[in-house]
Formats: sequence, C-alpha cells, structure tokens
Amino acid sequence: MAGVKSIFITLMAAIIFVLCGAVGCGQNNQIEISVPQATNQAQICEIYIGGGVCSPGYYPLKEGDSIDDLIHAAGGLAEGADINSIKLLISQPAEAAGEQKININTAASWLLEALPGIGEAKAQAIIDYRCQNGFFNNINELLKVGGIGQAILDNIENLITVAD
Repeated sequence: MAGVKSIFITLMAAIIFVLCGAVGCGQNNQIEISVPQATNQAQICEIYIGGGVCSPGYYPLKEGDSIDDLIHAAGGLAEGADINSIKLLISQPAEAAGEQKININTAASWLLEALPGIGEAKAQAIIDYRCQNGFFNNINELLKVGGIGQAILDNIENLITVAD
C-alpha cells in the first residue's frame, strides 16, 4: 500500500508542477512522470483529462509518460484552449479486483453509451448537464437530465457511481 501512495504522491507533484508552476507555457518543455521500478504493472493508473482538450476522457498512464503524452492521447489542445484550462483527475489503483462502476461525473460519451438505455443523445445530455451544473452529488440527480426517467435509473443504478 505504501508503494501505491508513493506513486500517487509522485504523480500529484508532477501534475501540480506542470499546471501551477510551469513557466513558458508556449514552449514545448517535456516533463517526464517517473514511476518507481518496484511495480510490475505496465499500466499504473488511468488519468481523466478534460477541459481544453479535443477528446476528454480516461487515458492510461504508463511509466515514462509525460503530460504532453496525455494531452496528445486526448487529441491535443482544443482550438483556442489555454493550457491552464486542462483538468486532470487521477484514479487510485483498485485495492482488489472487483466490480467496477461507471462514474457519471467523469465518463466520456462512449462509456455512458455502453449503459443500457443510454444512447448517444442521452449520453450527450448527461455530459451537457454536468458541464452546465457541475458534478452530480448522487446518482438520483440523473433524473434532472432530460430523457432520463425512473425506469432508466432503476436499470442502471447498480452500474454507475459518482464516487472517484
């Protein structure tokens, strides 16, 4: 567990440095995210990248990846976007393998569409709602999204979460 905390702290420090302390944002300075060799996992964790990128969503962080690599994986900066508008959320590695739920606060459209009864239009409505109103506090707030009623919520409630 100490190794996971060490990785998490290292990642947070690198991200804070890049987003808050980097000088010369217009320059293409590569910053490497280092991961201790003690792990034998090829994929350490997934990072949600959103804000000023073309394709927000979760992307895997592997040893040696930089913030530039994550931005590139997300389709690059959106036209006219400021590097400071990028948002990163780091998921902690799971303690044990178990049932995973889709976080409706961070899931990309394609992942929401995988839920029963949620097609392209409803997935976009969920994303639009959270962009306009902020993150959902609980899954019942999905009822505030146009096109989602109690029957759909009942069908997906065991598949979704608002927790990180």
